[in-house]
Amino acid sequence: MARWAAARPDLVVAVPLLVVIVLVQAVNIGNFPTVSDDEGTYLAQAWAVQHEGALAHYSYWYDHPPLGWLQIAALSWIPALFDHGMNVVMQARVIMVPVTAASAALVYVVARRMDLPRWAAALAMVVFGLSPLSVTMQREIYLDNFAVPWMLAAFAFALSQRKHLWHHIAAGVCAGVSVLSKETMVITLPALVLAVWRGSDRSTRIFSMVGFAMSFLLLSFQYLLYAVLKGELFPGPDHNSLIGALQFQLGRGGSSGWLLQTGSVTNMTLHWWVVRDPVILAVGVAATLVALFVKRVREVAIASLLLVAVALRPGGYLPAMYVLQALPFFALCAAGVADATARQFLGGRVSRWLPQSRNVLAFGAVILAGLVAPHWEAGDETADTAYSNQEYSQASAWIKANVADRPHVRIVSDDAMWPDLVDQGFRPGLGAIWFYKVDLDPAVTRTLPHGWKDIDYVVSSSIIREDPNGLPTVRAAMQHSVVVARFGTGTQEIDILRVDKTGHTFHQQAGGGQ
Repeated sequence: MARWAAARPDLVVAVPLLVVIVLVQAVNIGNFPTVSDDEGTYLAQAWAVQHEGALAHYSYWYDHPPLGWLQIAALSWIPALFDHGMNVVMQARVIMVPVTAASAALVYVVARRMDLPRWAAALAMVVFGLSPLSVTMQREIYLDNFAVPWMLAAFAFALSQRKHLWHHIAAGVCAGVSVLSKETMVITLPALVLAVWRGSDRSTRIFSMVGFAMSFLLLSFQYLLYAVLKGELFPGPDHNSLIGALQFQLGRGGSSGWLLQTGSVTNMTLHWWVVRDPVILAVGVAATLVALFVKRVREVAIASLLLVAVALRPGGYLPAMYVLQALPFFALCAAGVADATARQFLGGRVSRWLPQSRNVLAFGAVILAGLVAPHWEAGDETADTAYSNQEYSQASAWIKANVADRPHVRIVSDDAMWPDLVDQGFRPGLGAIWFYKVDLDPAVTRTLPHGWKDIDYVVSSSIIREDPNGLPTVRAAMQHSVVVARFGTGTQEIDILRVDKTGHTFHQQAGGGQ
């Protein structure tokens, strides 16, 4: 055993750390954080891939490239192994455990490919895997979480010391998969190009660069080709378009303000990140600036800087999950700066303090430092003990027991509840209806000739109540309804509303039956 461990020191360091990260990630994963409508959206689109052979259960409008939810569909067999009476989104979160494990392992690999010592690679792995911000957001079924390991794999291939041509072609393929999983990962592409340049041999560099570029472009252009072949590249009447979707995405954040502007939407997003973990944000940004002057981690630092610069642009749209793309680069920059500092002030003595035979002490100390840090300990404890989604499970169970056996019922819900309704037998798309589709999708509106009177139930969650679009048909249905079941209190409250077709307007109060 000792001989095996001595021959595989990286596994001796990385595997125990990975076990700790996976355990922290997996415990209570369905109950915290609160399920989001984005998670329901991606699960619904994955459902359409599996059951309808389509990219979306409603008309696909090029909101994101589809490879992210194709991966969700491919992993759907994992939550099918479990049935704990949870909301479908809560149960499906188990697929994020192997995704997070892959990302954490690749952070270690990239650190070693940058020639960081094992203790520094272990530090990067712990910072990335155990930050409360990481633990919270990596549990959620976001496209960013699927894009990150592919981009990390691209950097790992690009920085391979073997300098093989196929490594650089593989880097292009992984980068293409990453961008087609979440398009904003393209921001890091210039840094990856520099990594391929540094990771290639001077005599064959031109072949490496061409191989990388062609593999990335050939894969990425499949998305463009799909739109062209469907006649949906340019905006036009009666069809969605790729360019139209891009115009919408670029323009929808115009009033969201600047990241550091108090009271702006983007500033509130930053505040939420800081509440979860100010340490990784402050250390990550500071380390990014310093790491630009450390040659071995410069490419990673450039990737991190590009992501920060885009977040800081005035008036841009900044979704809460965007930080997921920066977290691994923050961790790598922090580890690179720590190593450079140790080399500068300790003259390499750190390596002598931590010989291979004592690697167990190295990663043990790193784990201890991460877990005893008061803020991280409290944040991770919250993630592993809090119950934020009971209302969704209770509402789903009530609908299954009281409504699901009725044919042709039309029930409006948010994205997070929609997979439950379909799982219970409601007709996808027109029986179980996404709430914003009622007013904004002509294909759905046409099936409701009498407006709100064609709706039977509304599952009123905070997502619907706080929607900024002011959807008139949905609002009218809620106003002409009675509460037949209520779960939770405050902002987490979920009401089951039965629409009264007589036209009476009700003051909603909790009821105990139908």
